Amino acid sequence: MARTTLRAKGQITLPEEIRSSARLEEGDLLDAELTEDGILLRPQKVIDATQAWFWSPEWQAGEREADLDRAAGRSERFESAEEFLDALSARAKPSGTAATS
Repeated sequence: MARTTLRAKGQITLPEEIRSSARLEEGDLLDAELTEDGILLRPQKVIDATQAWFWSPEWQAGEREADLDRAAGRSERFESAEEFLDALSARAKPSGTAATS
């Protein structure tokens, strides 16, 4: 258990061990709640608006699916962009083929 002191203006310093374990950095927001057991602090990470798409439920579901595919060996690795594009082209459906009557 760590002990800290309440300072002027209600400020406390969280011990380094707690800050590093919770990955807290200067300026991070914390929600404070009074509970039956005492005071509960919950870190609240603010997501930059330009990165919010990544944290949408739909995108995160796709990330989890990709992780499962990689873990199950359902993925390929390419050594270069050219190798990747060649493989992609080989799998592409032929385009521009008009039906003949």
